[in-house]
Amino acid sequence: MANPNDHRLALFIDFENLVTNTGISPSAFDLQPSLDRLLERGKVIFRRAYADWSRFREAKAGLHALGVELVDVPPSTSAGKNAADMRLVIDALELNYARQHIDTFVIASGDSDFVPLANKLRENDRRVIGIAVKDSTSPYFVRACDEFLYLPVSGGGRGGRGGGQEKDKATQRARGGGQAERSGGGKDKKPAAVVPGFARDVVKSLLSRATGPLNPSLIKETIVRKEPDFDERDHGFSTFSRLLEALEKEGLLKLQQLKGRQWYVLPVDGGPGPAPAAAEEELDADVEEEESIPDPEL
Repeated sequence: MANPNDHRLALFIDFENLVTNTGISPSAFDLQPSLDRLLERGKVIFRRAYADWSRFREAKAGLHALGVELVDVPPSTSAGKNAADMRLVIDALELNYARQHIDTFVIASGDSDFVPLANKLRENDRRVIGIAVKDSTSPYFVRACDEFLYLPVSGGGRGGRGGGQEKDKATQRARGGGQAERSGGGKDKKPAAVVPGFARDVVKSLLSRATGPLNPSLIKETIVRKEPDFDERDHGFSTFSRLLEALEKEGLLKLQQLKGRQWYVLPVDGGPGPAPAAAEEELDADVEEEESIPDPEL
């Protein structure tokens, strides 16, 4: 079994986009929380940020400390602010064709101009992760990515989800499921725990076609494919397993732990497929690679 966290990531940062009208000042820009989350997915072997750095000198030291290469893109009368965008796109495509071992491209920007780049990378069988601030991100770019992470803004603190990061209301209504919002201010108000409709639909669909017990990680990965910026914390659940427990209380699924280690998800009636004993045999076959199985406490 391949280690799902054994990925090679390339990080491209459109710095001006992340600090212009987003609530993040250049001096307070903190990449570390997002970088920590990327490192959970694999090794970030390429880190590059693009900007006219004469305008953002106060941010340079922090980025250098995290091993980010700073590419200086002076303003151009012909290209304007898009000069950095074009340089980023060219470098990303060049790396895509020259470095086959890099399987994941991370684009830190909320600009819809990067939708064609994301589409081209995915056509080349690369995984694309986006990073930006919620209120300053194009929904088209979110949809173009395989996964989307949000930066904390002022008041959120290091590693937090960020104050003022409210989900766009129109997007929430379109997705349905009573998605709760975070309030602004210095502290986040914990949203009520409500299972979003799209997550419930994914679980129903997977269970209806399942030929055996499902790994919770598979369920979350499928939800993220449907909603790239899904995060259970936005819906009031501290971990993904808490969301599954809520669905179990609704009677939609059954959680079963095998040999005190891995949790599995089954239909309420047991459903088709191998009995739990067969699932235990499968678990035994993977025991040497147990560390490669994502913890359901996601």
